[in-house]
Amino acid sequence: MSQTLSRINASAATLTKNRTEGSVVPASGMCVTCVDGCIGMCEIGKSAYRGHEVIYPQPFGVVTTAAEKTYPVDYSHFNIMGTAVGAYGIEADSDKAIFPAVNLEVAFGHDKGIKFRYPWGIPGIGSTNVAKNNWEGLAIGSAIAGTGLTIGENVVGMDPETVIKNGRVVDTADLKRRVKLYKDHQRDGYGAIIVQANVEDTRLGVQEYAIEKLAVECAELKWGQGAKDIGGEVKITDLKKAQLLYERGYVVLPDPTDPDVIKAFERGAFKEFERHSRVGMVTEESFAKRVEELRSAGAKYVFLKTGAYRPADLARAVLFASRYRIDLLTVDGAGGGTGMSPWRMMNEWGIPPVHLHSLLYQYVKRIAERGDYLPALALAGGFAFEDQIFKGLAVGAPFVKLIGMARAPIAAAMVGKTIGRTIDERQIPVYIERFGSSKDEIFVTSGMLRKELGDKEFEKLPTGALGLYTYYERLAQGLRQLMAGSRKFALEHIARDDIAALTQEAKEISGIQYVMDVDQGKVERILDSIS
Repeated sequence: MSQTLSRINASAATLTKNRTEGSVVPASGMCVTCVDGCIGMCEIGKSAYRGHEVIYPQPFGVVTTAAEKTYPVDYSHFNIMGTAVGAYGIEADSDKAIFPAVNLEVAFGHDKGIKFRYPWGIPGIGSTNVAKNNWEGLAIGSAIAGTGLTIGENVVGMDPETVIKNGRVVDTADLKRRVKLYKDHQRDGYGAIIVQANVEDTRLGVQEYAIEKLAVECAELKWGQGAKDIGGEVKITDLKKAQLLYERGYVVLPDPTDPDVIKAFERGAFKEFERHSRVGMVTEESFAKRVEELRSAGAKYVFLKTGAYRPADLARAVLFASRYRIDLLTVDGAGGGTGMSPWRMMNEWGIPPVHLHSLLYQYVKRIAERGDYLPALALAGGFAFEDQIFKGLAVGAPFVKLIGMARAPIAAAMVGKTIGRTIDERQIPVYIERFGSSKDEIFVTSGMLRKELGDKEFEKLPTGALGLYTYYERLAQGLRQLMAGSRKFALEHIARDDIAALTQEAKEISGIQYVMDVDQGKVERILDSIS
C-alpha cells in the first residue's frame, strides 16, 4: 500500500495551502492544474514574492512547530507488554504493589550525584522568543518538579545587555536571570540547570562564565539537534540589534551594515533579518581539549548532545562520550527541536527517532560488552506522553536513563501562562471556566503545591510554572500506571522485552521482538506443564 510520507507544497507551518486541496501531485505537492491568475497561496506561490522567508515556520518566534513527515516506523509501532504475575522492585503483594509505589527517581553522572524526581528533562531551549517569553514558567516549573532544564545556545550573544571584553563575556542579564529563576526554586537537591554551548558561545567563554560566576555545575557540548543540520537561527526585527549581533560575529542576513540593505529595510522592502550560528567542526582532538577545559574551569559534570546526523557521527559521539567519560549523552532524532528550524529541513533530513535510537542501542551495547565506560543516555525526538517515555526507556534499556522533551513542556507552560492572563483579565474561556475562576480551582495540583510550598511561596508561582508542573504530574502518574502494569516498580527494571514490535519492519529496525513471538519459550513450557 502506498503511503504519503511528506506534505510537500502546503502546510499550516508555513501559512500556505493548495488551491485544490483534494487534487495534488504526490511527488511535488502542486495542484494538478496550476492556473494562471492564482494569487499564490501554496508554498511555491508564496515563495514567488516572499522568497527565503517561506523557508521557516511562521509566525516565527511565537510558535513551536513539529515535522509533519510520516516515518515508516515510529514509537506507535510498539506496544507495552503487561503481565499478571510477579513484581520487580517491590514485594509481590497486592497491597504493596500499587502504582503510586512506583519509584520514578533517577540518579546519573560519574558519581551518581545528579538526581531527578522524574526520568525526563528539557534538553535545550535557547535564544528564540518562544523560549525567552516562557522561561519563567519553564524554569520554575522544572525546578519545583525536580527535573533538568538546559539553557540552549546563543542566549548570551543575543542579550543586548551582555558585557563583552576582549572577546569574552564578563557580565550578562538574561543568562543570570535564567539560572537564578531555576536555582531559586530548586528543592532538596533534585534537578539540574545545564548550560549548553555552540561555536559562538564557546568563543565568548559562556560556559566558563556560567561555571565561575553563576555556580553552574553542568556544561553541555552541542553537536546539533534533531530538527536541523545547521546552526541555530532567529529572526531580528530591529536594525540596531541586527547590527549588534553582526558586530559580535554572528552570521546576519542580509548584511545589516550595508547602506543599500539599511535603506531597503527602512522603506519596508523586508521586515526581518536572520541571525545564524556557525556549524561546528568535530574532531577528537578538539573534543578532548574542550572537555578538559570545562573540567579545569570547574564543571562538575560534562554532557554531550548530538542530533540526527549519519550513523558514523553517532558512532563518534558514543566513542568520544565513552573515551572522555562524559556524564550524559543525549541523542535527538529527526523532527525534534522546538520548531524554529527551516521547515523542509525539519521534515526531510536526518535519521528518524526509532531508527536513530535503535542504532544507538547497538553501538552502546558493543561498547558495554567490551567493558568500557558508558555515560547515562537520554533520548529525544518528539516525545510528549507517558507511553512514549516508557517505550523510549525500553528501547534503550538498560543504558537509557532519561527522555528529553522540549515542544510539549513549552506547550504546557504557554497554556498555563495564557490561563493566568485570562484569570487576571477576568475573561476565562467557557472551556476553562467550568473548572473554576482561580488558579487554585483550575490547576489540579494547586492544593498539593500550596501545602508543600506554603501560601506565601505558592502565591508567587507564575501560572506558566503551574502549567508545566501539572503536566509533569500527569506524565508521572501515567508512567507509574504503565510500569505497574508491567510489574516494574523502579526504572532500573524496565527492559527491552517490556515492549513488542507490531510490525516486522519495526522488529527488524529495533531488534525488539515481534508481538507474535513474545514469550514463545515461556508459552511452550506453560502449555507443556498442563496435565
